[in-house]
Amino acid sequence: MTHRIEQLYQFALEDPSDPFNWYALALEYMKTDTGKSIEIFNRILSEHKEYVPTYYHLGKLYQGEGKNDEALQTFELGVQVAGRQKDFKALRELTAAI
Repeated sequence: MTHRIEQLYQFALEDPSDPFNWYALALEYMKTDTGKSIEIFNRILSEHKEYVPTYYHLGKLYQGEGKNDEALQTFELGVQVAGRQKDFKALRELTAAI
């Protein structure tokens, strides 16, 4: 485990209710362990369904793994959440990813 991952993991443990800490950890894992990154992104979605940035990155990871059905489902759910939140930038990104 790299120093950066250890540090981000510690932040996540100190405040587990903050989805950003887990999100930052998942982004860091994207560089070295996509399986672990997917696991963390899914944890975020199970606990913080309204955390919009997760949908794009998780969908892209699924795409990279050739899991196109999961990717499409993730992007579509993200479009719904971004639409409810009127997050038009995320909505455009997720729609483009579809």
